[in-house]
Amino acid sequence: MPEIRQNLVTREWVIIATERAQRPHHFSNPNECKKELPSWEENCPFCPGNEHLTPPEIWRKGSGSEWELRLVPNKYASLDQEGLPYRKINGVKRSINGIGYHEVLIESALHNASIATMKINEIKSLITAYKERFLQISTDDRIELVVIFKNHGERAGTSLEHPHSQIVGLPIMPHQVRSRVEEAMRYYDDTGECVYCRILQDELKDGSRIIVESAHFVSFIPYASLSPFHMWIYPKRHIHCFTQISDDEIEDLAFVLRETLAKLYYGLNDPDYNYVIRSLPRFYKKIYYAHWYLSIVPRITRVAGFELGSGMYINSSLPEESAQFLRDLKI
Repeated sequence: MPEIRQNLVTREWVIIATERAQRPHHFSNPNECKKELPSWEENCPFCPGNEHLTPPEIWRKGSGSEWELRLVPNKYASLDQEGLPYRKINGVKRSINGIGYHEVLIESALHNASIATMKINEIKSLITAYKERFLQISTDDRIELVVIFKNHGERAGTSLEHPHSQIVGLPIMPHQVRSRVEEAMRYYDDTGECVYCRILQDELKDGSRIIVESAHFVSFIPYASLSPFHMWIYPKRHIHCFTQISDDEIEDLAFVLRETLAKLYYGLNDPDYNYVIRSLPRFYKKIYYAHWYLSIVPRITRVAGFELGSGMYINSSLPEESAQFLRDLKI
């Protein structure tokens, strides 16, 4: 019969719909042919030679037209870097000036590049750039939180095919993030241990939901995953902020990220997905109750009325079967 599981990180409940669960390979649509992309696109603003189509760049790795990475302001930024975060309260109406950072990190000069097929050194450079920019933005006293994320594919919200990530610096702590921090603190008060460390220990001991394990990281489908093939990549070392990652860990994360995304790429016909680095701010010190991780959410199902009306999700895949399907793939 169906099972309702609870995610200890968010305290959210999810229905694992065993009666209507699909086999893992059914989530790959063989009739949905992925568009073959060229290595260079004449009208793409992120391709070499079209640098004039983006706002003046902040930083690049590589010189001239032989660049490897480029960081530019988002042309249609959702936040303005100038100004101060003044709060306004007028009865029930509350607002704050929309200041902050909204940047685009162009991940490769190749229009058809994919993290799933990149070289480890290329992904290592990408993760290093994430860390460096996180650190730089965190020095701005106006910024409460830095969010690093990637939208891959139209269903994931991207409008440009060229591989890129986005970096946003916010002047507030969003409710979702604050809620997770509070839940982690509550768990620590009740048990004396970090909920993330507890989950990691249990997942490693169980083993049925593990996808890739390395010296420093583990990717797995959580016990109460909200949607099919929803995955987390956890660092084995307890560190609360992404910026604390070491050089050795960066290289190891590059390997685990590529292997995990390659499982999706080959196993599910390169589905659209989002990934986000969930990290506490750098200015938090000696946090014992939480640590950062990377979340990957393939966009292979759609949110419907029940989810919107209840706040609960229905997952039509069994996490254990999905993990085994990915784990057993030879890539």
